[in-house]
Amino acid sequence: MPSYTLVNLKTDVEDMAPKFGFAPNLESRFARRTLELENSGLSYFKVAPNYRIPFGHHHKEQEEVYLVVSGSARMKLDDEVVELGAWDAVRVPGPVTRGLEGGPDGAEIIAFGAPSNENADVEMVQGWWGDE
Repeated sequence: MPSYTLVNLKTDVEDMAPKFGFAPNLESRFARRTLELENSGLSYFKVAPNYRIPFGHHHKEQEEVYLVVSGSARMKLDDEVVELGAWDAVRVPGPVTRGLEGGPDGAEIIAFGAPSNENADVEMVQGWWGDE
């Protein structure tokens, strides 16, 4: 039995966006369980050009790092909006409310969070961008 877990984020992890009505503008793959992660989480997002995810979220404890691997995005962090390009990484403390919007060419983003605690500390904030 190997002491590691190998998965392909695009073929081995289910895209959850269609289940919540966000496809085709969003692809979201949450790999925590598939990778058998015990203390952290890893997710992949593909955001369509100029598509704004219609909610924000924050955590009580979980810190996250978002890495733009292609394209560009805007990220709202509490009351500030930052522009992100390819290979920009941003660390977001748990209590900071965050949300994403794809840039003119869209974006592919990897998110890493810890501690995981099965997202028991997450709170969704609907209509959070405020100008929907």
